[in-house]
Amino acid sequence: MEFLVEHTWDGAAAQPEERVRMTAHLDGAGALHLNFEAPFHGDPAPDGPPGVWDGLWGFEVVEFFLVGGDGAAPEDYLEVELGPRGHHLALRLRGERQAVARGLPVLYGHTLSGGRWRGRAVLAAEHVPPGPHRANAYAIHGVGPNRRYLCHTPTGVDRPDFHRLSVFGPANL
Repeated sequence: MEFLVEHTWDGAAAQPEERVRMTAHLDGAGALHLNFEAPFHGDPAPDGPPGVWDGLWGFEVVEFFLVGGDGAAPEDYLEVELGPRGHHLALRLRGERQAVARGLPVLYGHTLSGGRWRGRAVLAAEHVPPGPHRANAYAIHGVGPNRRYLCHTPTGVDRPDFHRLSVFGPANL
């Protein structure tokens, strides 16, 4: 399934040069595969080596959220954050912002060239919430007052909030 990150969090059109294209699918074993291409904005990087980085949402990042189940509360969902310099973070949550597992293993490869970055990530089936699924995709870049919060499906609230599970659309992965 393809996700075009082409809106700001409040529904305005993102600039063409900042849009992100992401695809997501489950393989035959139930593992989640994410592939994306995004512009590289050159924001400051985390001050540590590539790998798991808690707080990656505070840097340039592409994100994917996958909600499972029938919509009963508390909802079980996965948040995957991927950075242009090899940093990543995957969390399993139960109920809005209630992490039950942090730093899930992610196979993550990326390339950075010509003002663009591309990535591929895989999460094992054991970390994917059971379907039916709903999803949303996001991108964040910029520093200070120039920070930009972009999304596939706008969140419909008065400030950036990517945990608005009610706006996630059906995901046929």
